[in-house]
Amino acid sequence: MEDEVASEESHYTKPEEVIDFATRTGCDSLAISIGTSHGAYKFKPEQCTRDPKTGRLVPPPLAFDVLDAVMEKLPGFPIVLHGSSSVPQEYVDMINRYGGKLPDAVGIPEEQLRKAAKSAVCKINIDSDSRLAFTAAVRKVLAEKPAEFDPRKYCGPARDLMEELYKHKIINVLGSDGKAE
Repeated sequence: MEDEVASEESHYTKPEEVIDFATRTGCDSLAISIGTSHGAYKFKPEQCTRDPKTGRLVPPPLAFDVLDAVMEKLPGFPIVLHGSSSVPQEYVDMINRYGGKLPDAVGIPEEQLRKAAKSAVCKINIDSDSRLAFTAAVRKVLAEKPAEFDPRKYCGPARDLMEELYKHKIINVLGSDGKAE
């Protein structure tokens, strides 16, 4: 299920179809399906295992074999990963601590995103991480200062936490630090 659209089955990209698709559509990049999905609830608990130490969900790994096969069929072609937020657990915990309810929110582990970023993947979408950071900071301010009603007072810390998140992702996960030239 994604954005209220559901399917009984999900499918990974079929590498044997990518040349025809890219040729017929004239696309300049290709978003492939290798196990990513939008939002903080990418996976149902039954698709995951639980870490015995933390009790947190551990998602299934991305299908790097599919990515490798696509890269073999379309060498050098820019690949996009939609729905690749890692759903940082510190933000989930902060949201829950300050009144939120995000049980079993889980994302793509950063080590898998690092691996993808070293391949033909040129764009990794992480919007949910940003929204989680923003929400966590707003909830914290409003919980600690319940009389606060000035958006400048709670949006400022939210923007700061988002900036911290993006710096971390750019430098430590996406491998894009210093490439804006």
